[in-house]
Amino acid sequence: MKLTILKEKLNEGLKLNEKIAKKTLALPILENCLLETEKNFLKISSTNLETGINYWGLAKIEKEGKICVPAKILTQIINLLPLEKINLFEENFVLKIEDENYKTQINGVSPEEFPIIPQPESIKPFILDSLSFCEALSSVSKIPMPSSARPEISGILVSFKENFVEMVATDSFRLASKKIFFSENFSEKISFILPQVSAREFLNIFSQEKGEIKIYYSPSQVWFETQMEETDHPKIQYTSRLIEGEYPNYEEIIPKKFGTQIEVLKEEFLKHVKTASLLSGKNNEIRFKIDPQKEIIQILSQTPNLGRYESSIKGKVRGDEIEIVFNWKFLIDGITEIDTERFIFSFTSVEGPAMIKPLEKEDYFYILMPIKTV
Repeated sequence: MKLTILKEKLNEGLKLNEKIAKKTLALPILENCLLETEKNFLKISSTNLETGINYWGLAKIEKEGKICVPAKILTQIINLLPLEKINLFEENFVLKIEDENYKTQINGVSPEEFPIIPQPESIKPFILDSLSFCEALSSVSKIPMPSSARPEISGILVSFKENFVEMVATDSFRLASKKIFFSENFSEKISFILPQVSAREFLNIFSQEKGEIKIYYSPSQVWFETQMEETDHPKIQYTSRLIEGEYPNYEEIIPKKFGTQIEVLKEEFLKHVKTASLLSGKNNEIRFKIDPQKEIIQILSQTPNLGRYESSIKGKVRGDEIEIVFNWKFLIDGITEIDTERFIFSFTSVEGPAMIKPLEKEDYFYILMPIKTV
């Protein structure tokens, strides 16, 4: 193998691959990335057997070839070289980086040892805006919790339905849904459960990618792919195994009727909750007293050995008087994802589920359970 590539392109590909390559004593090959030539491109690949990535960068190829080298050490070396163009040579499983003033050799291994990264079949992909998809996934990605008993809720449900994509996540104590709407209907309706770890890797890889993203799907695998700006060729392709099983029927637990609703300013409400959290108890408890007559929401917290906090804010209140307790961390997680100036907080009962929604928008909702008090 012999080629020349811009340092900027090589650096970008290596940094993305380093997010996937993992150090493991059982399979040392997974610490490596695979470098191989494909026509006018250098392809860089890494996998941890659950997820995998391919990156293509335009290069001047003088001799075809491929080699596996440690991802971390190659990334560190390339990052420190004060060069605009990088010359790479491979000979007898040794990668050489040479210039007039620099000569570096990295011992590699046979590319035949590198695991095969699954490729999508010849199926028609779903095509979405990359940044919109990332924003929606990010809004629910922190909620799932690892569960060996219920692996389905360890991931995020991604569903293509008519003219929107919905992403749902739950940890049994709370549930969030985010939708992306489109002007046209999808020709096919599918859903899959993306592992939370994969969702986080996906966001690390694609959160800065503009333009379209292609999504290929099979019953056990999903692929996400972006294109180069310079040419009609894939730039990044990320693949992940999916969680098998049926996702819980979350629509059954969405409250239909509420005894009390408040409408408040998001930033004002958040400021009061964050201040109250500083004096909350060991269970992160914050108490709310809602008075429909005066249209006042009182916010209270206390810790016996620290002190007590109490404040009140005005808001539109409909329904019955209620006193209810929530975990402030869960509360902030839901409110933070609201993208409107005002939001609606609805309560079914003292011990029943509550719902947070943006005002006059139907693209997001967040359900959480109150803390039961004796």
